[in-house]
Amino acid sequence: MSHVLAVLEQRDGKLRKVSHEVVTGARRLADALGGEVHAFVLGAGAVSGAGDAARYGADKVITATNGAFAQYAPEGFARATAERAKTGGYAAVVLAASAQGKDLGPRVAAKLGAPLAADVTDLSVEGGAVVVTRPVYAGKALLKVKVTGATAVVSLRSNVFTPVERPKAGTVESIAVAGDGGRVVVKGIKAAGGGALDVAEAPIVVSGGRGLKEPANFKLLEDLAQAFGGKAAVGASRAVVDAGWRPHGDQVGQTGKTVSPSLYIAVGISGAIQHLAGMRTAKVIVAINKDKDAPIFKVADYGIVGDLFEILPKLTEEVRRLTSA
Repeated sequence: MSHVLAVLEQRDGKLRKVSHEVVTGARRLADALGGEVHAFVLGAGAVSGAGDAARYGADKVITATNGAFAQYAPEGFARATAERAKTGGYAAVVLAASAQGKDLGPRVAAKLGAPLAADVTDLSVEGGAVVVTRPVYAGKALLKVKVTGATAVVSLRSNVFTPVERPKAGTVESIAVAGDGGRVVVKGIKAAGGGALDVAEAPIVVSGGRGLKEPANFKLLEDLAQAFGGKAAVGASRAVVDAGWRPHGDQVGQTGKTVSPSLYIAVGISGAIQHLAGMRTAKVIVAINKDKDAPIFKVADYGIVGDLFEILPKLTEEVRRLTSA
């Protein structure tokens, strides 16, 4: 069959934004393959808003309920997803390259004995086979890969596939999944304080490095992020995280999170290869650094050479003025 299974993510019964991106990517594949998109949502009970998947191109929405799935359960989710993929005989299984997707994707691929293409930034079909594009060598090159096999498992980089509304009938089917969550049990999830956005999903990311001199000065970045009206998240370089200035969840880079926001503002970050690997696919990059020879300027669309402590307050004031206009 040429249908595509889009594995969606939910939290507290509500679909996450990244799920809309997954449906959009799956729709692109299904149209090229001549099949349908079946959205698959795992949860403890009814998932509110699951029908929204139809707005972005899902022909069918399947909600799989299990009391053990209130939180993400690696083994249980992998088993249920693989079983659904086998039952439907799907040509492709599409997930998000989120923290959950990066854990779930390899598990599902292993159970299916299928190839996995991770952190994908483009999708197409050539000669009936799924073809993907993904960054390699710390983002310096793009690798085009033809995925062979009966089923292709693909995870999509966040913020790359802009959700496109393509309403379908979106029939809803609810099924009960047997079994427990497995040996690993998630007792709870500690959310970021103040409803802060995750850097991997935020449309705007303001990141800081050692150029900020001390942890207290990250307040300047937080003020700038707030000026964007709840659309921005604060990120950090590895050096800052290693120094204990910011939590690891804020780290952008090869050993942190990979981000692809519409706007990335790098403040006091020199631009080491490790950091560039995590943000160079941002649509627009703005760099602020007092060193005109800093590597970050080589990838920046706009660069400001100067004292960040003088520039940031003025930039924040201007952004606040424009967003409130």
